[in-house]
Amino acid sequence: MSVHPVLRRGLLGLLALVLLLALATAAVWAWQLAELPLTEPGAAAGADAAERGAYLARVGHCEGCHTARGGAPYAGGRAVATPFGPVYASNLTPDAPTGLGRWTLAQFRRALLQGRSADGRLLSPAFPYTHTTRLALADVDALYVHLRGVAPVHLANRPHGLPFPLGTQAAIAWWRALYFRPGALPAETGRGAAWERGRYLAEGAGHCGACHRARSGLGGSADTLGLAGGPMPDGRWWAPPLGPVAPDRVAERVRWLQTGHGPRGNALGPMAEVVMGSTQHWSLADLQALASYLQSLPPAPPAPAVAWTADAAVQEAGAGLYRERCADCHGTQGQGRGAAYPPLRGSRVVTATNALNLLRVLDDGGFAPVTAGHPRPYGMPPQGLSDNEAAVLMSWLRSRWGHAAGPVAAAQVRRWRE
Repeated sequence: MSVHPVLRRGLLGLLALVLLLALATAAVWAWQLAELPLTEPGAAAGADAAERGAYLARVGHCEGCHTARGGAPYAGGRAVATPFGPVYASNLTPDAPTGLGRWTLAQFRRALLQGRSADGRLLSPAFPYTHTTRLALADVDALYVHLRGVAPVHLANRPHGLPFPLGTQAAIAWWRALYFRPGALPAETGRGAAWERGRYLAEGAGHCGACHRARSGLGGSADTLGLAGGPMPDGRWWAPPLGPVAPDRVAERVRWLQTGHGPRGNALGPMAEVVMGSTQHWSLADLQALASYLQSLPPAPPAPAVAWTADAAVQEAGAGLYRERCADCHGTQGQGRGAAYPPLRGSRVVTATNALNLLRVLDDGGFAPVTAGHPRPYGMPPQGLSDNEAAVLMSWLRSRWGHAAGPVAAAQVRRWRE
């Protein structure tokens, strides 16, 4: 039986397309598997290597991602939520069968600087090698020394929960071709040592951009996007922009990173974990350097004022919910109460263009981190509001005390909660 000419041409075109895609994938894969030259491993251990490595691990919050809830430090198993499915953090302890016990220094360097496993496989980009590639070789070596000294834990790594073909080496190779450019940060002259250190911390060791940089639908980002904020990978929180603040608030920003507490609000949600596990342990010089770098970034565009007035029903219901749920702690005019309860008047959580974080605080509660500088923070319990109640209270808050942030619909609350 003969094949119709049109169908034959279609099949030949499809075959040619598949062949072209296969050849392109093979070329991209080969490119990504190509080794970049690394300095030959020398003596990684110095007199202060372990101590410096422990500090760098704090800066990078390595333990935070590589420790499961209730699990042993660095033993892995924690799910890192992504829009595509969970990626499980690996075991970084020196256990030989399941951790890094058999890894050489050269293999460890390759993982952090090139995003490759000990056996050469391309690592999932949930591991922030787009940032660790910026690390100085001496800092990579110090991290290696530190991790060799933690308690070994025998815990096999869990397979990731990514649907086919997203977790395949071919898919990762394509992603890397689009978004991964290994190597140190480009040199900039005339900036000063503090700015250079701050950039190294933000873009490399502390990888602020892993959360505070906008991402494409494929989960990649570009340096040109800056630290303009965006949805967290799990979609539950919104990371705010990290642009400059008023000069008289720079010291306040440093103090907030030390304590998780400030006159304009507390660190909550994922940032509370970062402050408790990481930034409170940074040196003052490093925090000031980071603040210096953030001051040089482009300012975030001002949130558009929304000209609206809550109708009488929202005003009445919102005021009632506020009296019942909020006023005792946050004050009748949203002014807060001393160091215990932050103000809601002027709060960025309340007035942000995206109200997702406000909903998360209402749903999950507000729990600031325990830090040396603020060892006994007050917390807020979850409020248990219905979709409509949450929308009414949020809309009321976003229209009071000079706020002009716009209403929140019950349907939007429902979508965020799904």
